[in-house]
Amino acid sequence: MGKLDDMLEQLNVENNIRLEDIPKIDLYMDQVIQLFESKFGKSTRNEDEKVLTKTMINNYAKGKLLVPIKNKKYSKEHLILISFIYQLKGALSINDIKTVLDGINEKILEGNFNLDALYNSYLSLFTKNVESFKEDIQDRAKGANEEAVKMEDENAEYLEKVLLIASLVNISNLYRKAAEKLVDEIAEAKKSKQ
Repeated sequence: MGKLDDMLEQLNVENNIRLEDIPKIDLYMDQVIQLFESKFGKSTRNEDEKVLTKTMINNYAKGKLLVPIKNKKYSKEHLILISFIYQLKGALSINDIKTVLDGINEKILEGNFNLDALYNSYLSLFTKNVESFKEDIQDRAKGANEEAVKMEDENAEYLEKVLLIASLVNISNLYRKAAEKLVDEIAEAKKSKQ
């Protein structure tokens, strides 16, 4: 699995929208899509996969995952929320994402919330997570290699990939289940306040 470093580089896991990437003026939908494509386009699995579409943005707005859009223009707050949605949708349902973001949207509408500070904290964790991921995937690849070698099979390289895929999916599922449990806690706390 000597190509692991190349694979990690191709994943472009460091890509994210930083606060300084967000223009100081409100953007039209096409400009929002262009910004996201420029940041995440190299992270897609293939050329046909879209990072963000008009339909997606309209669905986020209709589903109230975003604060209301004014004059068909998207503010810095909208872009931050869309960035959160983009990151969360890989593991959570739209309903779960709505549960997570409802409190933030309420605070934005009340006008007493520092969304920039929350987003900077997220970006700090994101950077740490990328480093942990790179170390972890190396360890998992080493473990998959050791297990494949034990089988003494002529297809050891293929079996090593199968084991690594299974290991990565397993750890992904464990993290997703933990995230879903936290979403359920947010939903329960909201119910008990009502």
